[in-house]
Amino acid sequence: MKPTAMPANPMFSSGPCAKRPGWSTSIFESAVLGRSHRSLPAKNKLKHLIDRTASLLELPGDWSLGIVPASDTGAFEMGMWSLLGARGVDVLVWESFSRGWASDITNELRLTDSRILKADYGELPKLEDVDFSRDVVFAWNGTTSGVRVPNADWIPENREGLTLCDATSAVFAQDLQWNKLDFVTFSWQKVLGGEAGFGMVILGPRAVIRLEEHSPQWPIPKIFRLAKNGKLIETLFQGETINTPSMLCVEDALDAVNWIESIGGLQASIDRCDENLLTVTDWVENSNWVSFLADDKKNRSNTSVCLKIIDPWFLNLQNDHQGAIPEQISELLEKEGVAFDINGYRDAPPGLRLWTGATVQNQDLTYLLPWLDWAYEQVKSSFH
Repeated sequence: MKPTAMPANPMFSSGPCAKRPGWSTSIFESAVLGRSHRSLPAKNKLKHLIDRTASLLELPGDWSLGIVPASDTGAFEMGMWSLLGARGVDVLVWESFSRGWASDITNELRLTDSRILKADYGELPKLEDVDFSRDVVFAWNGTTSGVRVPNADWIPENREGLTLCDATSAVFAQDLQWNKLDFVTFSWQKVLGGEAGFGMVILGPRAVIRLEEHSPQWPIPKIFRLAKNGKLIETLFQGETINTPSMLCVEDALDAVNWIESIGGLQASIDRCDENLLTVTDWVENSNWVSFLADDKKNRSNTSVCLKIIDPWFLNLQNDHQGAIPEQISELLEKEGVAFDINGYRDAPPGLRLWTGATVQNQDLTYLLPWLDWAYEQVKSSFH
């Protein structure tokens, strides 16, 4: 039967993601608008956001955090262009964005001493094969595959190379071990539910040493520069930005970190994500048509939950017809006003993707899941 209870907030997109509960445009009343981003009020606002974020993430005192342009993509490219080239590099690939990092390393930076350690969607590469005498590039949480590394136990503290970690859908949702990570990026648009277009870079001491001792063999565009004349650009981590930021987006991000603090901080945010994953897990375990794309429980994301259809009827369809099923489910639920943007990522196997980050209310997920059952039956019965 068609469910009657509906999510109060149908936003389950994996980026930009749902706003925090209770969000309204009234937060912008205190935004610094119409002023130079280099004015004292604007710089104070930027520095305040940096400091609050670093405090909530419990960054060690010798780690640096800054605001950079072009979302997580720009932030991570910044690290690759500025840090790589001093030694060989291992790139872990198990979803779309890490495949892009591997392509840029081999085709744009043209690092000949690079190894691509690859796994199919739903799986992880063999972490024991990673060589930490080399630099290592990886995503902590595969947003397009629903697969994350379970922890940082596989990364040695006494490594020779640097670890460059794209953690955009993991920060504020999973326990990152900073002593195992040298360069980390994320964006406001994921777990914080902030606006797009801006990234944050986190540099550990070893990354700073690399910046000050290594000059890449390629020219570095201004937008990617973390160092100048062999020294870290320290002002970048004190509220000065490379280009003009949107102070509306800054105010929105500050509201998001204030909300994280109000619910109990980092651990409370992680707990909300874990609770959401548990709710989906209970439903999946009682389903006869859907399962997780990630078979290994310990590697399942608690933010970007990717689902595959296991119904024998579906598996017997031709590939192009399989792709139509989750698309039609997504369209039907959007028409009903129940869930927006839940079709799987375009490069991933056909399936559904639910954002279950901290800003998603557990009750909304509870109401959504029966709608998924209903929508699947509707699409299946009408499919010819």
